Amino acid sequence: MNSILDKASKIVLEAGSIIQEGWKKPKNIKHKGRIDLVTETDLAVELFLKEELSKILPGSAFLAEETAGDAKLVDRTWIIDPIDGTTNFAHGLPMVATSVALWIDGEVSLGIINLPIMNEIFTAVKGGGAHMNADEIHVSDCAGMEESLIATGFPYAIEDHVDFITKALNKVLLSTQGVRRPGAAALDLAYLACGRYDGFYENALRPWDTAAGWVLVEEAGGTVTDYENGAFNLYSPHILATNSKLHDSLGKILRSCL
Repeated sequence: MNSILDKASKIVLEAGSIIQEGWKKPKNIKHKGRIDLVTETDLAVELFLKEELSKILPGSAFLAEETAGDAKLVDRTWIIDPIDGTTNFAHGLPMVATSVALWIDGEVSLGIINLPIMNEIFTAVKGGGAHMNADEIHVSDCAGMEESLIATGFPYAIEDHVDFITKALNKVLLSTQGVRRPGAAALDLAYLACGRYDGFYENALRPWDTAAGWVLVEEAGGTVTDYENGAFNLYSPHILATNSKLHDSLGKILRSCL
């Protein structure tokens, strides 16, 4: 698996060059929904990743944001978000990420999150720890909500979740040192894994948003669950990820808002 990770990481870094080049050019933007965007760079990166990753594991399947359709998880599936934070990318904000994970033997076995504008790449293999730019990383040791920095995100179908979002934001803001909302779940999970955040929660994410970050956080010593139903899976409607020490406290706040 480490050999697969090394090969896949090089491909993800190459894909980052496509994003860096697109960053300098006018954006060709289309709408998938009222506030859900896609650019030609999203499509180019996804195509490149599918072509190159298929060479590592011939015959492997893909679950990728822009072409997922009705695709399901099967053994040896690459789970891809070419640009997490497309709205940021379209507006010239640097908080964009490429997320790649491999589902094999019934679990996410490796994860890669690349932040091409900020030149940081986060990697993890199940059972092998988590790294940023080859250096080992760990979640924070923050044990008190009042000292914590928490990240969250807002779903594209904001009208379906706005009551919970505002209620939870109110309670979390009053209980913590602060809340951040960069607009890219993969980045949020990577930042949690390396200790920049102490917790993260969001609703209505998809497998390509969370797969790589899930294994990254757990390998860095954190905990990932569905804050309402307990065990997390890639189709869970809610995610709560923390440094483990704050998991019960933050989860209790979120469940009180349901």
